[in-house]
Amino acid sequence: MNATHYDRLIYDLSVKGRRGTMLGKNRFDDAFSSLPGNLMRGEAPALPEADEPTVVRHYTNLSMGNFGVDTGFYPLGSCTMKYNPKINEEIASMPSFNRLHPMQPADTVQGALKAYHDLQTALSEIGGMAEFTLNPYAGAHGELTGLMVIRAYHMSRGDMARTKVIVPDSAHGTNPASAAVAGLKVVEVKSLADGTVDVDALRSLLDGSVAAVMLTNPNTLGLFERSIPEIAEMVHDCGALLYYDGANLNPMLGVARPGDMGFDVMHINLHKTFSTPHGGGGPGSGPVGVRAGLEQFLPNPHVVKVEEGGETKYRVENRDGSLGRISSFLGNFTVELKALAYILTLGREGLALAGPLATLAANYIKESLKDDYLLPIEGLCKHEFVFDGLKDKSTGVTTLDVAKRLLDYGYHAPTIYFPLLFHESLMIEPTETESLETLDGFIGVMRTIAREARENPDIVKTAPHNTPIGRPDDTVAALNPKLKYC
Repeated sequence: MNATHYDRLIYDLSVKGRRGTMLGKNRFDDAFSSLPGNLMRGEAPALPEADEPTVVRHYTNLSMGNFGVDTGFYPLGSCTMKYNPKINEEIASMPSFNRLHPMQPADTVQGALKAYHDLQTALSEIGGMAEFTLNPYAGAHGELTGLMVIRAYHMSRGDMARTKVIVPDSAHGTNPASAAVAGLKVVEVKSLADGTVDVDALRSLLDGSVAAVMLTNPNTLGLFERSIPEIAEMVHDCGALLYYDGANLNPMLGVARPGDMGFDVMHINLHKTFSTPHGGGGPGSGPVGVRAGLEQFLPNPHVVKVEEGGETKYRVENRDGSLGRISSFLGNFTVELKALAYILTLGREGLALAGPLATLAANYIKESLKDDYLLPIEGLCKHEFVFDGLKDKSTGVTTLDVAKRLLDYGYHAPTIYFPLLFHESLMIEPTETESLETLDGFIGVMRTIAREARENPDIVKTAPHNTPIGRPDDTVAALNPKLKYC
């Protein structure tokens, strides 16, 4: 692909007077003459003038510069960018679903409401929760909703002193952000050298001012919190609730349920664990589940299953005691459809394989590369793991250099410089959908880059060499963004 395809805008291809269509004479002049003058343009909009082949080729060439899970391996740590089966897209694209209006009477959309209710039921079983709402639009939105449920619970008991949320130092950045947006004070608890929560440090922070403790299990390092039964007991003994960040639910499928671990509230990233990989910023969905006794605080509206005249019906209802609305209507419906299709296609047996296979793939890559890359925490990981850059630090090659060099070999880089526990974090999550051949290919390239770093470090430090652009100045882009064409 010629780099000039990415350097030119559609405006650069504009030629005055050129067009791609020939329309008949406007027969509706009178319709516009009645419009108020202040609503009319004084001059024609400054739109590019180009023929259809030029427009199509321009945007097709631009699209070919995108990297996605459909074009290559995407080992993005902590984001579970698994392959999205196309049957899910086909189902979500069915006119019977995507042409519905959210304000149609319930009797005219019984099939859609049944799909919604079936997904609620499936997620409740998978998460070990009493009930789920599908209303939140994204994972972070789910976190906020879950914390609002927790606040509503404490307020219903007249316990207004609980204003703090405890999060580990390895937590996803959305945890403290969501707590702050919910009006709660964030308190950090440190991790031990093995990457798990310091239980003694947590114990010292628990008192009557704590509303909740937010945990991801397995955590952001891909490590299972083995002290979770003790932690759950401690949190509940002080009157607080335990919140499960579902970003890392994927390796738990078929193995363990957050509700059984003692979590009271959780969210699930449907766009991670159950299809619809969320590259490009969306769309997403962040359903929230609660244990028995908290159902009444979930946001309105709810889809409920009722029996009317011996016939099963589905209704949309508002519940007294709810925290209120957190979104319009019932969330991102097509994302929910894809999740339901994914669950029904795999079935109980298939879902039970997903977690163990994701864990196997991560450990296979970790063990294959730990001679070349520094593994700060030994032992069995779950779905993901973290290297602290190259093992040989004398080369001067950084994690950023490795990530840039991967682009030359056709691989998307893993997550870099997160979590913040290590200076040169390189976070890898292969997921269960990648073949052994794909994993071996990635391992081979990572070994090649490590060898290049030792033998010819400049080729890594100056990478990428085969992409349309090299290393843009991220600082300048952030401080002086160009948001429009001039």
